[in-house]
Amino acid sequence: MLSMFDPLFIGVDEFGEPVYLDIVFHNLLIAGEPGGGKSGLVNNVAAYAALCANTRMVCFDAKLVELGPWMDIADEFIGPDVEHALEVLRRLLVVATNRYAWLLANRRRKVAREDNMSTIAVILDEIAMYSTVLGTKAQQEEFSTLLRGLVSLGRACGMPVIAATQRPSWDIIPASLRDLFGYRAAFRCTTTGSSDVILGQGWADQGYSANDLSPANRGAAYMLTEGRTPYRIKAAYLSDADIYSIADYAAWTRRTDRLDPQHAVTGLAA
Repeated sequence: MLSMFDPLFIGVDEFGEPVYLDIVFHNLLIAGEPGGGKSGLVNNVAAYAALCANTRMVCFDAKLVELGPWMDIADEFIGPDVEHALEVLRRLLVVATNRYAWLLANRRRKVAREDNMSTIAVILDEIAMYSTVLGTKAQQEEFSTLLRGLVSLGRACGMPVIAATQRPSWDIIPASLRDLFGYRAAFRCTTTGSSDVILGQGWADQGYSANDLSPANRGAAYMLTEGRTPYRIKAAYLSDADIYSIADYAAWTRRTDRLDPQHAVTGLAA
């Protein structure tokens, strides 16, 4: 099977060269206007994670349908229930803390493939639903705080966060959260300001603005990775039929995992 420790193919650049991301040690932020192609990249990553050995998924999707195909595979699937979202984030932070305690005890700073420790891919579709729409103001603020904590801790202990939003604004993605994402994909945006919210302040002034992407070119985005200036990519496309076929196959290959108590839905053991 595949491994999250291998590079993940997400599409091609403007020269037709393949683009790979090292997701296991990096968080990925995906944002842009509706219809720009964000869900394609989100499901690309989800499909890869579903097919990877020793990889578990936690999915947040208030709309249900974007990440719904992976419901039978995920250890936890969180719908439009902010209290459930808070409960799962708290448990994930406990898992992350336990993993760091293990790393310290073994004089290590990050997990490695040889540790045979499961990777937990945390995938959120539409941050804004949990941080500004559902629940009370206090719950929304707690969600934002817990998410920031998980993004801060996840990258070195095998718990990468892949988060998407169609509302790239400072109230949804403050700089304190955005800067924790080593990878950022800016799909078509309505303003240069929104593009800077995703990529970082000042990139639009240097000519890297997702506002310049054609509305007709779905799947096109500016990708920012560590050590590089933003570059154009075209995200790989999966049809609904492709997504459900992969999900069904992944569920079949994982069918024996449910016999292992360490993989129980309610456990989220490290």
